[in-house]
Amino acid sequence: MMIAYPAGARRAAPLVAALALMPSIATGQEAPATVLDDIVVTSTGRPEPRSQITGTVQVIEGERLARSQAQSVTELLAENAVGFFSEWTPGQTSINIRGGASDGQGKDFRSQVLVLINGRRAGTANISKLSPADVARIEIVRGPASVIYGSGAMGGVINIILRNGRNTEGSAVEIQGGSWGLLQGRGHTAGRFGESDYYLGLAGGRRDSYSSGSGGGLMANTQWQRLGATGAFGHQIDDLNRVDVTIRSDGIYDAGFRGSSWSTFNRDQRTNASFDVVYSGRTATDFARWTSHSYLVEDQDIFRWASRSGGTRLDINRRHLSIMGTKFEPIVHLFPGNELLLGLNLERSWLRSARYREAINPPYTMAQVAPQDANQTDSLMAFYAENSQRLFDDRVVLRAGVRHTRGSTSFDATPNLANQQTGSRPYSATTYTVGGTYRATQNLSFRTGLATGFRAPTATELAGDYTVLAGGQIFGNPNLRPETSRQYEVGATFSWNGLNIDAALFQNTISHRIISQRRTGPLNISDYVNNAGDIVIRGVEVQASLDVLRAVAARPNGWHWSLFANGGYNFDMRDFGAASTANSRQVQRVYKYQASIGTRFGQRAGVAIPWTFSVTGIMRGPIWYDTEESLTVPAGEPSSSYIHQKPAFWVWNARLEGELRKGLTAYVAMNNIFNVNQHALFIALHQQPFIGNTSAANTNGIGNFGNSMPGREIVVGLKAAF
Repeated sequence: MMIAYPAGARRAAPLVAALALMPSIATGQEAPATVLDDIVVTSTGRPEPRSQITGTVQVIEGERLARSQAQSVTELLAENAVGFFSEWTPGQTSINIRGGASDGQGKDFRSQVLVLINGRRAGTANISKLSPADVARIEIVRGPASVIYGSGAMGGVINIILRNGRNTEGSAVEIQGGSWGLLQGRGHTAGRFGESDYYLGLAGGRRDSYSSGSGGGLMANTQWQRLGATGAFGHQIDDLNRVDVTIRSDGIYDAGFRGSSWSTFNRDQRTNASFDVVYSGRTATDFARWTSHSYLVEDQDIFRWASRSGGTRLDINRRHLSIMGTKFEPIVHLFPGNELLLGLNLERSWLRSARYREAINPPYTMAQVAPQDANQTDSLMAFYAENSQRLFDDRVVLRAGVRHTRGSTSFDATPNLANQQTGSRPYSATTYTVGGTYRATQNLSFRTGLATGFRAPTATELAGDYTVLAGGQIFGNPNLRPETSRQYEVGATFSWNGLNIDAALFQNTISHRIISQRRTGPLNISDYVNNAGDIVIRGVEVQASLDVLRAVAARPNGWHWSLFANGGYNFDMRDFGAASTANSRQVQRVYKYQASIGTRFGQRAGVAIPWTFSVTGIMRGPIWYDTEESLTVPAGEPSSSYIHQKPAFWVWNARLEGELRKGLTAYVAMNNIFNVNQHALFIALHQQPFIGNTSAANTNGIGNFGNSMPGREIVVGLKAAF
C-alpha cells in the first residue's frame, strides 16, 4: 500500500519504508532519533533529500514512535520540542510553531498551523484527538508552506504519515497498563499477495483521572477513552500504474474538560474519520509522473459543558465538519536537472453546528443561542506550480513556487443566529516561495529561502453572532482580510561519522491577525477585527543526533549508544499589536526557548536478553500568557488583563526494555521521574498557596482546584511481533 503522498511519492515509498525499518538491522547500531538527510515529501510535495530543501523539516521516525509513551499525537510532538502545545485537557490542545497558532479548540479552518494526514487536510488542528497508533512517521515543516497546501499553512505543517502494506511488515500486538488505571492495546497486521498489499490496525485504551505532581492531588475529570482503526489496501496495476485506498477512524471519548474553571462534570467527544483514494502513474521514459488524490473527511466535536457563571446546568455544542476534495499533481522533467510540479486542488467543505442550553434552576428552560460556529459551505479552487533546477553536478538546487487560491464562503442557515446573513463572500490569495541550497562538501550543505502563507476568514469570523460559555458575545465582521505570513530563513545541515546537525536562523512575520476586540463600554461584547500590528519572531533552531560508538570508531560488540537533541531559542518575539496598556509585548503562548535531549544505550547481541535503556529530558521554556483563569487580585495577578510569564521547567522520562525471546519485548517506563508539579499553560496550579479565585470554580463543590499536568507515572507493557 502506497502512502497517500503528493505526486512522485511512489518511487520514494520503498526508501521511506526502509528507513522506518532501520532499527531492525543486525549490525547492533541504532537508528538515530532524528535522521537529517532523510527523504522527505512534506516540504515540497515530492520526495527529496532534506539537504536539498530550502526550509527546515523535522522528522519523527518509526523507532522514536515505537519507544514513546505518548498517549496522543500532542504528547508525542511536545516531547520532541516541535513547538508550543497547550495541553489544555486530555482531548484538546492548541499549537504554536514560529508564531503561527491554532485556536483553542483546534478548528481546522481557523488554524495558522496546518495538520495533514497522508498529505491532505486532517480536518482538525486539535491533534489531542489523534492517537499515535498506526502512525509510521511524522514530518513537520517549520514556517509557511501555503504554496503546496493552501490556507492555514502559515506557521508550519504537521504531516502524519500512516502505516500501510508497503512501509510495514508482519503483525504485532501490544498491551500496556499503568498508573491511574491506564489500559491500552493495539495490534496490526500487514502483508502482500501477488501485486496487492494490505494493512489493518486497531487500537483502544482508557485512563482514569490522574494525580498531579509534588504537593498536588487528584485532578478530577481528566479521564479519557480512545478507539481507532486504520485499513489500507494497495494494488500495483502494472509497472507504471498503482492505486491505493486508506480508511481511518480515530477519536477520544468521555474526555474530561476541566478547563480554566476546573470543571468536574464537563465532557467531550471528539472524532476524526477519513477515506482516501490515490492513483499514481508515470510514463515509460519517466518524463512525467502524476498523482490523483481524492479524499473525504468527517470531523466531529460534541461538547457536553455547563457554566455556573454563564447560568447553565447544560450547554451542549455539536460541531460537524465534512470535507470533500481532490488534488491532481503531475511532475514533468523539462530538461536535465529540471523538475516542475504542477497542481490543481478542488475542495468543498460543509460545517454544521447546533447548540442546546438548560438553566441551573427548575424548570431549566432558558433562551437558546447560536452555536459557537456559524454554519457555512466553502468552495475553493487552487492552481500551483513549484519548479526546481539542479546545477553544477547537483551541488546547487534553485527552486521557486507560486499558488493562487480562489474561494467563496457561503453563510448557511444557523440555529438561533440573530441577524442571519445570507449569500456568500469570495476571497483570493496568492502565495509564493523562492530559495536555494548549496552542497559545499559531501557532508555540509547550506540553504536559504523565502516563503509566504495565508488563512482565509471563516463564516463565524465574517458573519457570526454567538455567546461564549461564560456569557460574553462575539460578532462577525464582513470586512475581514485573510491573515498572511512571510518568512526568511537560512540554515545548514552537517553529517559526518555518525554526527548529524541541522541548524536554522529565521524570521517569521504574521500579519492581519483575526482577533476578537472588546467594545468600549461596560458590556461584555466583542467583534472580530484584523489586528493592525504584526507578530514578529526571530529565532534559531537546532536538531542533532550522534551515534557515539561510530563516532569514536569503537567496536560495538553488540552495544549501541546514541544521543539526540532538538531545541530552539526565539531570541526576539514582539507583538506589535498588543494593547498600549499591556505589561508585556512578548508574543503570547510561544516558548522563548525549549529543548528535548536524550540518550539510548544497550546491548542487542551477546546477552541472553537484548536490552535498551533510554532517558529523555524535555524543557518547556518560558511563555507569556494573559490567562483565561480567574485569579485572585492582587495575590494571583495585579489585574485581569495582566500578562503572566511562566518560568521554564524540565520533565524527565525513562524507559527500559528487553527482548525476552525473538519477537517478544517487555518494557517498563517512568514519566515525570521527579514528580514535577507544573503545566504547559495554566497559571493556577494545584498546589499551595493557591492563587485561583475559587468563587469562579465550576465544580459544584466537589473536586480539586487548579490545573497541573500528570505527576509521576509508571507504564509497563508487552509487545509481540510475528
